[in-house]
Amino acid sequence: MSVDGINIRSELPDERAIALRHLVIDALEGGERGHVGSTLSLMEILRVLYDDVLRYRVDAPQWPDRDRLILSKGHGCIALYALLADKGFIDKAELRSFCRAESRLGGHPERGKVPTVEASTGALGHGLPIGVGLALAQRMKKRTNRVIVICGDGEINEGSVWESAMSAAKHRLDNLTVVIDYNKIQSAGFVDDILPLEPLADKWASFGFTAVEVAGHDLEDLRKAFGRLPLQRGRPNAVICHTVKGKGLPFAENDPTWHHKSRVTAAEVAKMREALNHCRIDEVAHA
Repeated sequence: MSVDGINIRSELPDERAIALRHLVIDALEGGERGHVGSTLSLMEILRVLYDDVLRYRVDAPQWPDRDRLILSKGHGCIALYALLADKGFIDKAELRSFCRAESRLGGHPERGKVPTVEASTGALGHGLPIGVGLALAQRMKKRTNRVIVICGDGEINEGSVWESAMSAAKHRLDNLTVVIDYNKIQSAGFVDDILPLEPLADKWASFGFTAVEVAGHDLEDLRKAFGRLPLQRGRPNAVICHTVKGKGLPFAENDPTWHHKSRVTAAEVAKMREALNHCRIDEVAHA
């Protein structure tokens, strides 16, 4: 699959991509609900950020010199929870408590409950305004911390996103990066049918950002883009990640009905596990 010359590979990048998705299914199975498609399009973005980009300490989540990550598209939080379990911030067994009354792992991430969560998100369009404030604060304190805000493509229909973008450009916040999970589907259907975004990179550039487009499931492509931050001194950054909604589950990929499931059945869990197991078999066979 190719989008404007950017190749989006059909297969998952490696065994770890499969293992992280099994953690997602653990949460979906435990909570019996969740944003499936929105979570799976995020996985490689968050993986590269936590593996190769963000400064943090597992034993000190509030370490003052940490980089700040805001998952503005908070409904994709299961991907975040899977990475936090993978890194040891939370126990993997806790994933199965997702969305239960006694759990801190809610359907949207909450600051003060979940380690590394800098802002309670879910009301879309709020993450970038908060990120602008955090980036300004870090600069005023003469710190080198970076602020990274992950937005959904449907989310950036919100006017508050573009108001914040203008403010970020005015203040020349090159320590701020907005990452767009551009999976082409929002809650009600395809982005192009609801409110087309193209030319998206040009839009961000016109608001004073330096923008790049990458294949959002290609680990090396992501590493190269994030490794260049800031993309240009004195300008905020926009990394537009072309992704696939439901990535890794062929029956869910590019299907708007898998944006959210208010009831995930045992049969659907088994179907998801089987799809991932076939990914593993295919990968080993072609190694």
